[in-house]
Amino acid sequence: MQRSHPTVPTLAEFDAIARRVYAAMPLEFRQMCDGVVIQSAEFADDETLDAMDIDSPYGLLGLYSGVDVTRKSVMQSGGHPDMVFLYRQPILAFTRQHGEDLLRVIAHVLIHEIGHHFGLSDADMHGIENEAE
Repeated sequence: MQRSHPTVPTLAEFDAIARRVYAAMPLEFRQMCDGVVIQSAEFADDETLDAMDIDSPYGLLGLYSGVDVTRKSVMQSGGHPDMVFLYRQPILAFTRQHGEDLLRVIAHVLIHEIGHHFGLSDADMHGIENEAE
């Protein structure tokens, strides 16, 4: 992957960067995500933040919305697609605050939220990350 975007990307540019990061992930991984929609937004909406008991709009970098594959049934139809939301402003603030590369942070958030699609909890993913270090 190439280095961070040199200027602050607009929402459209951020979304394009996120799609390139996702496209660079292994094909097998992306195939397992078939049907998951990736959506970029400036911030999570107030309803989402309230439901998650998060006070600051900068407190949420991404979100998985849907029914994870461990709970899906072939009998389910209709409804909303599984979605991963990436929140531009909080991600940009995080990269500035921690001196992180934008592409790496986007990849981390994408993988983390897709992990929820596979039924992994935050604790599961932190354990996997700690083992990988």
